[in-house]
Amino acid sequence: MTAKKTKKQAEETPMDFDEDVYLYTVKIPKDRIAVLIGVNGKEKKELEDYSSAKIDIDSKEGDVTISGKDAIKLYTLKEVIKAIARGFNPELALLLLRPDYMLEIINLKDYGMDNKNKILRVKARIIGTKGKARRTMEELTGTLISVYGKTVGILGECTEVPNARRAIELLIQGSMHSTVFKWLENQRRKSRADEKGF
Repeated sequence: MTAKKTKKQAEETPMDFDEDVYLYTVKIPKDRIAVLIGVNGKEKKELEDYSSAKIDIDSKEGDVTISGKDAIKLYTLKEVIKAIARGFNPELALLLLRPDYMLEIINLKDYGMDNKNKILRVKARIIGTKGKARRTMEELTGTLISVYGKTVGILGECTEVPNARRAIELLIQGSMHSTVFKWLENQRRKSRADEKGF
């Protein structure tokens, strides 16, 4: 998914046409459209104001088109919309406005989860009883984890997201929860030791 800029798009967008206009289209689940728009359009307007961009939503198809002149802000806006699409509430998705935060999306189909039962089983492992496994991984990595549809979204600091991703991959591959949590604890200890220069 890359930003495209054309004179034709610039002509079709009601903006100052002295500069190029960048454009992204993001597909989101239909049941997340209302969340993106917000009550009385509040969330959508706040995102437009932040990015100086225009957000067009096709409610029937689930296509969200964003256009604007600031390529960096537009890319960040795209990531925020992707986070909302993958189950994060808008307030949490806005953490991506911070330069040291990132979004990682794991598609369970990429790990051989090719039918509904397999997907349900692995989602249950990631979430755990009453959400305990997910909460433990969030606490040990300082990230936020959303299990939605056929994906697992990870939102957090760039330095922490890779550990959360690896932990989820280990659970997908069948590792025991205790083994995964122990590995995360070791990673956290190493990280703290590195910060102190030990």
